[in-house]
Amino acid sequence: MNPLGWIAGFWRGRRIPLSWLLLTRQPVRLAVALAGISFAGILMFMQLGFRDALFDASVTVHKMFNTDLVLMSPRTKSSISMAGFPRRRLVQTLADPEVAGISPVHWNLLLWRNPQTRGTRSILTLGFEPGDPLFLDPELSEKATLLTQKGRVLFDERSRDEFGPVAKWFRQGRTVESEVAGKRLRVAGLFAVGPSFGADGNLLTSSETFLSLLPSTPAGSIELGLIRLNSGADAEKVAARLRQQLPKDVIVYTKDGFIEMEKDYWRSSTAIGFIFTLGAGMGFVVGCVIVYQILYSDVSDHLPEYATLMAMGYSLITLLGVVAREGLLLAVLGYLPAYGAGQLLYGVVQNATKLPVAMSNDRAVIVFTMILVMCMASAALAMRRLGDADPAEIF
Repeated sequence: MNPLGWIAGFWRGRRIPLSWLLLTRQPVRLAVALAGISFAGILMFMQLGFRDALFDASVTVHKMFNTDLVLMSPRTKSSISMAGFPRRRLVQTLADPEVAGISPVHWNLLLWRNPQTRGTRSILTLGFEPGDPLFLDPELSEKATLLTQKGRVLFDERSRDEFGPVAKWFRQGRTVESEVAGKRLRVAGLFAVGPSFGADGNLLTSSETFLSLLPSTPAGSIELGLIRLNSGADAEKVAARLRQQLPKDVIVYTKDGFIEMEKDYWRSSTAIGFIFTLGAGMGFVVGCVIVYQILYSDVSDHLPEYATLMAMGYSLITLLGVVAREGLLLAVLGYLPAYGAGQLLYGVVQNATKLPVAMSNDRAVIVFTMILVMCMASAALAMRRLGDADPAEIF
C-alpha cells in the first residue's frame, strides 16, 4: 500500500474538532466558563469534605477500641451525651461462652484548664483500667501502663491549640501539670487521635483517677462496656443472644453498629449534615446556571453557522452531538483545577482545625459525576436553541 495514499486518505477522513474550535474561539469566554465550573466544583469538594470529616472525626475514638461488642445505656444518643448504666450488666455478659473478656469505660466531657492562659475548655475524658487490652494500637496500650499512678493522664497531642502547648512542653522535657474538673493532674505521656465536632481534644486516665474527678458518679456506674469475643465467634449472633438475656436498661451493639449509631446521630439528629449537603447542592445549581449561560450564548452566536451545516446535509442529531461534546469538554477542563484546589484547601483546613479532611477516591468520583451531570444537563437545555437553526429563516 502506498504510504502517501494512506496518509491522504486519513487526512480526508479525519473529523474536525468542531466542539473544541467553538469553545476556544473566544478564550475569555472559555476562561470565565472554566472559572465558574471550577468554583462550583471547589464548593462541592469543600462542603462534602466537611460533611465527611464530621462523620469520620465523630468516630475516631470509637475505631481505636479493641472490641467486638459494645454495651451502652439506651438513653445514650451520641458520644457528647453518654448516660451511665450498672457495671454489673457488663459482668453478666461473661456468662456467655463466647465472651472472652470485658473492659468497663468511663466517658465524659470535663473542664481542662490551659496551663499557659489558665482558661478552661471541655475535653473528652476516658477512664479505664490501664491493664486492660482496650486499644487496637499496641503502642497506645503500652503507654496506658503510665496511668497506674493516680493523678496521671495521657494527653492527645492533636487536640486544638486552645488547650495550651502541652505536647510542645512535654517533648521539651518539662513537667506538664494542669487542672481537670478542679483537680490537679500531671501529663504522663502523649497519644494522637485528634478532635471531632463533639470534642476539641481527648484525655485518657485510669478509672481511679476518673472517679476522683467526678466523685458524684453513682457507685458501679459506667458509660461504656467493651466485650471481646472468642476467635471465630459470630458477633451478630452473640449480640442477639445477649439482647435477649440482659435487662432492657442496656443495649448491645456490634462495633460497626456502635460506629454507625454515632454517625447516624450527626447525620439525622442534627442540622450539620443537611447544611453541608445543601451547600454542595447549591454549588451544583450555580454551576448549572453558569454552564447553561455559556453554552446558550455559544449556540446563539453560531446559529447561522449551524444553519449552514444543516443546509449542507448535517442532521440535527449531529449538531446536538457538537453541543454535547462542548459540555463534556467543559466538565473535564473545569474539574481538573477544582480537584487541585480541593487538595490544597483540604490541607489548609486540616492544619487549621486538625479535622480529618482529606481527598478520597469516592468523593473525587462523586464530584466529577456531579460536574459531568451539571455540564451535560446544561448542554441539553442549550440544545433547544438549535431548533431555531432553520436555513430558510436565517438566510
